[in-house]
Amino acid sequence: MGVKALFELGGKTALITGGSRGLGLQMAEALGEMGARLAITARKAGELAEAKAHLEGLGYPVETFVNDLQDFSAIPALVDEVLARCGDIDIVVNNAGATWGAKAEEYPDEAWHKVMNLNVSAPFFLTREIARRVMIPKGAGNVIITASVAAFKGTPPGMNTVAYNTSKAAAVHLARTLASEWGHYGIRVNAICPGFFPSKLANGLIDKLGDQLIARAPLRRIGGEEDLKGAVVYLASDASRHMTGQALVLDGGASLL
Repeated sequence: MGVKALFELGGKTALITGGSRGLGLQMAEALGEMGARLAITARKAGELAEAKAHLEGLGYPVETFVNDLQDFSAIPALVDEVLARCGDIDIVVNNAGATWGAKAEEYPDEAWHKVMNLNVSAPFFLTREIARRVMIPKGAGNVIITASVAAFKGTPPGMNTVAYNTSKAAAVHLARTLASEWGHYGIRVNAICPGFFPSKLANGLIDKLGDQLIARAPLRRIGGEEDLKGAVVYLASDASRHMTGQALVLDGGASLL
């Protein structure tokens, strides 16, 4: 197989959570360009409709699914609907996430539960459902979990995101653990760990600390609109077929310092 063919995703269906905007939409664009049929899910129907129009305008087939992943009881029905309309799920990108800023000693209980539920519990419950119903029976599958470089760090002054950092560390270890348990089924599980990229979650901090963030990064930049695309295609494709249980960091080198 030639190198270009290793990256092709024709005939594959990719489910992307939080796929209507930000990093999720960027990753959907990348997977669609490489030939994947897209299934994107998010809470807001209007944003999904905009994303669908955008992706179809690029020539990529896409189905949309309104779903709140914090309602765990609705996950089986979501999988039912994706399978009914798309026929299969070959790739799942667990991208939906949340954050909350507060000092650790003042952190609200509801904030902790919201962040942990969406960043850790929902990816596990969704992936478990897809694995046991689809990927394990057919002996193949590819799972990507959007973690963060915050998984490997504390919180710099002015950030105060204890639940987010903790949840992303858990997401990295979730990928490692599922990879170790499911490898013999032909299922690969990896984490992608962005640094600072423009997104709804990060824009406030970028506005506040942007110059500092750029100065701390050896490449002297934060992530741009194209900077996750190659990485997610690599992880989703046969180009990474001998890679599982790993965390791929994309942060301009900021975590080195």
